[in-house]
Amino acid sequence: MEEVPKLQKLAKKKVKGLSKEDHETRFDMVLALPDRIKAIPDGSTAASNQSGGWGTSSSNKKIKFDSSEERFGSDFYQQTEESDQFRQEYEMRKMKQDEGLDVISEGLDTLKNIALDMNEEIDRQVPLMDEIETKVDKTTSDIRKNNVRLKKTITQIRSSRNFCIDIILLCIILGIAFYLYNALK
Repeated sequence: MEEVPKLQKLAKKKVKGLSKEDHETRFDMVLALPDRIKAIPDGSTAASNQSGGWGTSSSNKKIKFDSSEERFGSDFYQQTEESDQFRQEYEMRKMKQDEGLDVISEGLDTLKNIALDMNEEIDRQVPLMDEIETKVDKTTSDIRKNNVRLKKTITQIRSSRNFCIDIILLCIILGIAFYLYNALK
């Protein structure tokens, strides 16, 4: 009952996609809610009337336990149609919840089996991965060695080629100089 004012404030707020009629219907339902709650018999008011007013009083501070069987007869725990409906709805929802939990449990069992299979496969793949890693490391080392040797070879070829070009250019310059010397003489 304490939450009804909060619920009324929330019902007053506008909501996107809600028509004006729906909004008014919603607010009317919230206003009617306290009366509907009070209309539901829960047995607590009848029990306090039957017990002779077992409330606390300032003059009598002793607690009295009365275990007479007449107070707990069939009238005390009499079920109403609404309480029967509530119990049936509770049992139905509990059954649906149990079914849902069973489905979730089966799904978790399936996932567990898949995870165990994956773990076994990984355990089988580890030696292969180690072997591949060893081969990759060896190949990388061989490639580095070959790159160093290739660099040395290219440097040697380049230097010998440059030497040949230098001799050819020197011969051409000497030929031009000899031609000029003969032409000017």
